[in-house]
Amino acid sequence: MIQLKQIEKSYRTDTIETLALNRINLSVFQGEFLSIMGPSGCGKSTLLNIMGLLDAPTKGEVLIDGRLTTHLSDKQLAHFRNQTIGFIFQSFHLINDLRVLDNVELPLLYRKVSASERVQLAKEALTKVGLSNRMKHFPSQLSGGQKQRVAIARAIVGRPQIILADEPTGNLDSAMGNEIMDLLLHLNATEGTTIVMVTHDETMAKKTHRLVRLFDGAQVNDHTLKQVYA
Repeated sequence: MIQLKQIEKSYRTDTIETLALNRINLSVFQGEFLSIMGPSGCGKSTLLNIMGLLDAPTKGEVLIDGRLTTHLSDKQLAHFRNQTIGFIFQSFHLINDLRVLDNVELPLLYRKVSASERVQLAKEALTKVGLSNRMKHFPSQLSGGQKQRVAIARAIVGRPQIILADEPTGNLDSAMGNEIMDLLLHLNATEGTTIVMVTHDETMAKKTHRLVRLFDGAQVNDHTLKQVYA
């Protein structure tokens, strides 16, 4: 589903060049739940942004579902992201002035979807995450765990093949974190959604199919935790 070939990412200033990612080769299989770990500043979020086509590598190739993406225009990338990938962020990124239902509808505004269909799909997504009774609330009226559930509903409303989650439990207490993790595991198991999750939490990472570790921008191991793929 995701294939990274010899990925490098560097940032340049007038006086220095910083190598954020160094020769990353990684394949994520369809229906897999992969976690990425490493110390702060090791390149985890940069790698996730490249997988999500939010950033371009300095060198290397990114293939999503067999399609080479590194030469697509900005417009083509935006369309491809909207159709294929859902994003979940540590700090939720909800719009406080919009009701929960309206927040979840947002990705569908960029598709040829009628208003009635947008509402129906948003309601279905919120039901899946257990928030059917919070549709008319605003984000400020929700707990942290509920906000993350809204973010997950927004990520899945367009039925993407891939979900990319950047520290989805990082701002939550352990009980809420476990609830969100169980929800992601359920989505992966029942709908076959491919999920890549960046996390600092070893306990959460060990619940996934496979764990990849980064250190100073390089991949240091790729340990299969559950032998579920032939």
